[in-house]
Amino acid sequence: MRLLIYGFGPYKQFKNNITEKILRRLPARKGVKKVIFPVRFQKRQFIEALKKHKPEVILGLGQTSRSRRLKIERRAVNRRRANRDDRAKPIRRGGRKWLATSLRWNGRREARLSRDAGDYVCNYSMYVILDYLKRRGLPAGFGFIHIPHRFDPAKAGRYLLRTLGEIEY
Repeated sequence: MRLLIYGFGPYKQFKNNITEKILRRLPARKGVKKVIFPVRFQKRQFIEALKKHKPEVILGLGQTSRSRRLKIERRAVNRRRANRDDRAKPIRRGGRKWLATSLRWNGRREARLSRDAGDYVCNYSMYVILDYLKRRGLPAGFGFIHIPHRFDPAKAGRYLLRTLGEIEY
């Protein structure tokens, strides 16, 4: 099976993104493609990666500044905004209010389940990818993990390797 695992580069006041650190340290594995996206509200970058790599499983990683624990995101909401002061806008006009992720794994000791991925680029990427898969009837599994920006990258990397071992790909 083919796995696409993605994270993000620096953004706003963060000169480093923990997801980029983790992906760069993750050993190369057959069938696994790692992508680091710029932090932009740009559908094309996510869709082009799906078209190019044709993954059967997609795992997104995002950095969070609001939590101290790993969070397994269970859904993406049809809203986005660049700043907290901005009014939220829909990602897809007329689209579903939220879309559920489809991957399941037993990482609950180290992580919490979450139903709110926020309304910044992590949630945006999730919604765009889930919407694309659903509208095209593609069977790829999708999951997303938020990692605190001050989390130990080595510990997060070990968690990620365990997670990859639990996900069949």
